Amino acid sequence: MTLTLTALIAAASLAAPLKTDTLRTVEVLGQRPVEPAAQVIGGKDLQRLSSHSVADAMRYFGGVEVKDYGGVGGIKTVNVRSMGSSHVGVSYDGIALGNAQNGQIDLGQFSLDNLEEIALTNGRQPRLLQPAREFGAAAQVRLKTRRPVFSADERPWRLRARLAGGSFDFIGGGATFEARLSKRVNASVSAEVLNASGRYKFRVRALTPSGAVAYDTTATRHNGDIFACRVEANLYATLPNGSWSVKAYTFNSNRGIPGAIVANVWRRGERQRDCNSFVQGRYRARWGRWQLLCNAKYAFYDTRYANHDVQTLTVDHRYRQHEGYLSASASFEILPGWTANMAYDLLLNQMNADLTGFRSPLRLTNMLAAGSELRLRRVTVQAAALATLVSDRVGSRHTERNALTPQVSATWQPARDWQLRAMAKSSFRMPTFNDLYYTDAGNAALRPERVRQVDLGVTYGRQRPGELLETATLSADAYYNRVSDKIIAYPRGQQFRWTMLNLGEVDIRGIEFGARTVIVPARDWRIGLRGQYTLQRAIDITNPDNTFYRHQIPYTPRHSASAAASLGWREYSVSYCFIYVGRRWNQQENIARNLMPKWMTSDLSLAADFGRWSARLEVNNLLNQNYAVILNYPMPGRNYRLTLTLNL
Repeated sequence: MTLTLTALIAAASLAAPLKTDTLRTVEVLGQRPVEPAAQVIGGKDLQRLSSHSVADAMRYFGGVEVKDYGGVGGIKTVNVRSMGSSHVGVSYDGIALGNAQNGQIDLGQFSLDNLEEIALTNGRQPRLLQPAREFGAAAQVRLKTRRPVFSADERPWRLRARLAGGSFDFIGGGATFEARLSKRVNASVSAEVLNASGRYKFRVRALTPSGAVAYDTTATRHNGDIFACRVEANLYATLPNGSWSVKAYTFNSNRGIPGAIVANVWRRGERQRDCNSFVQGRYRARWGRWQLLCNAKYAFYDTRYANHDVQTLTVDHRYRQHEGYLSASASFEILPGWTANMAYDLLLNQMNADLTGFRSPLRLTNMLAAGSELRLRRVTVQAAALATLVSDRVGSRHTERNALTPQVSATWQPARDWQLRAMAKSSFRMPTFNDLYYTDAGNAALRPERVRQVDLGVTYGRQRPGELLETATLSADAYYNRVSDKIIAYPRGQQFRWTMLNLGEVDIRGIEFGARTVIVPARDWRIGLRGQYTLQRAIDITNPDNTFYRHQIPYTPRHSASAAASLGWREYSVSYCFIYVGRRWNQQENIARNLMPKWMTSDLSLAADFGRWSARLEVNNLLNQNYAVILNYPMPGRNYRLTLTLNL
């Protein structure tokens, strides 16, 4: 196996003695490199936010809608610039996460405890040398694991343990162990477990058609319990001309699905068990003008869904997915500042289910990307094209779908702290296994959804260490997206069965503003501020005869904003976070009965860090707001969490 051979070669290279030379100090003067803009939260900023998962932290990114069904263990997905969750690619340490069944990644399963950085890019690529798969995503979420680094005079291991408890009978904890195995090899092992009943009070209020109060009551959310554990192991090594890494990950959960509060039904019997595991390896090397990047991965997803409600037909089904992935990409510097790249990815997905009449699909995907980047003193231009060939086999039936998607971007640095950028991109997403082959609902003739993106932006970034205003970043983006052949579920037939059809077309226009600053008024003081605002119009333009023609699509607010502020003094800090989501509609028609009110939440946290140990107290939904992100899925009111951390 390629990954095993790579590991053996790298291990053998460790036996060679290192030759060290003393280098004289050289001062390099010039313009900073022009990089495509990305929204990034990293380092201690992740700790200051009142967030417990990747999905929670992404609420502070512009243009992002987090679909949250409530509770500690509720499924959380993200929708970027109204293109749909399936158009958002998620990579973990440079290798994409996949879900061929429904095309969505539950970001609630990834903890912030072991993450160093979360980054979001829209369309443009931050680097040319990358897998072909990443050229195809309309938006990309990149998760970067904290990598252990040891100095020469430091002991060769570290241990960080965490214990947390709070509302909803929540108790959880985790530990991360980091070790230096040799001069070139470091390792880390991280484990986390959480348990919660998920019970919380919520308010239900309904009005009659005349506007009178039909009922107004307080109830308790049930069947929102969860028990979950995550274990992750990483191995990192440096080579004379590159590096390699190996990651093993598993996430197991047993959770209740609270369900919607409708028709006076307050309790549900739905449950879901997940066992998601993968092993991946990454190798990167450089020889003169050549760079090589190789990735390999195997993933297994096991999901069991059961519904034991006595009012409905009992359901107990199991879904298993296998994914194999190989990728190789190479870049060559033709001339100083001019680089060409080519990448090839091979992806194999297979799914089984114990549903009656389920046809087990097998999907083979070939992706070939070619691109070039010209980097001048103040200007960077990047162009690429991705060819995707998808072959599905279900029994004796064989279907092929092909697509070619180009993209181009440019950045210009007119002055030291300023950057102007532009991007145009075409992308698509294949129908998922559920869309195509789900019993009584799938449609094997579906066409892929296609997206066209255009973005214009400007960024001002100032970094002056040692000054009062240490960091200041301002950004603004105007964008236009067009989604064609949007896949929707449509009822048809006398039995009111649902089928999947290519009916939708969506026109999306928006403006995003973002700001971040760090102020150091005195030696022991530090003030951090960040905020973002999004104005977005996303309308359905499928059919002029529809009553909802040119109406805002469901669950997309016109206005949304977030802000975070932190004040630190020596080992103490206080942080405040605010999120605002404007009114939106829960159905296609923008009429009064489908209108959902705006909502806003405030979170407050107090922290003390004394080196070896630290403590953090959080008060979330400080003002005890009653709100719902999704209709009939009430969110928790005021809740608390206390976290103690020990560093050895």
